[in-house]
Amino acid sequence: MRWAPDARGRLERAAFDLFGEQGYAATTVPQITARAGLTTRTFFRYFADKREVIFGGDEIPRAAARLISEAPPELEPIDVIRLVLDEVAATRFDGRREETAAWRRMINADDSLRDRDARKRADLVAAARTAFVDRGEAQRSATIFAETGALIFHVALDAWLAEPEARPMGDTIAEIMTWVCVRRLEGTPLGS
Repeated sequence: MRWAPDARGRLERAAFDLFGEQGYAATTVPQITARAGLTTRTFFRYFADKREVIFGGDEIPRAAARLISEAPPELEPIDVIRLVLDEVAATRFDGRREETAAWRRMINADDSLRDRDARKRADLVAAARTAFVDRGEAQRSATIFAETGALIFHVALDAWLAEPEARPMGDTIAEIMTWVCVRRLEGTPLGS
C-alpha cells in the first residue's frame, strides 16, 4: 500500500476526509498519513504543511502565469483573463462543486486559513502581473488586469457555489464578465 501510485491524491483525499470528520484544526499530519497508508516523510515531499493540502502550494499562480503567457498574442488582456478563468474553471472546479463548497466553508471558519487564502490570492496576482508584463503590458495596466482577473474569479466562485443548481463554473464567469463589460460600456457605475 505504501508504494501504491497516486500518493499525492491519496494524501489529499485522506486530509479532506479527516477535515470533514473532525475539523481542520483537530487534524494532524500523522493522522492524514496514517489514513492514506503513507509516511509523514511522503507527506512533506508533496506539501509544506497541512494548509497546503487545501491551497496547492504555488501550483495555481504558476498555472495562471503559464496560461497567460501561452494565450494567443493578439488577444486583448480582458480576453486573456476570460480564457484563463475558463480553463481554471473547467480543469479545477467543474464536477467538484460540493468539494469546493466544503473547502470554502473550511477556509471561512479558520483565521489561519483565511490569512493563507489572502496570501495565496496575492501570490496569484503577483504571478499574473508578471505574466501580463511579459506580454507587453505596462506595470500599472498589468496590475489592473491581474487584480481584475483575481476579483472576477473570486466573485464567480462565490456566486457559483451559491447557485441553486450545479452548472459549469465557466457559465457563471461568463455572466459576471458580461455584466462588468456591459456596465463599463454603458458608463454605469459597477456598484449599481
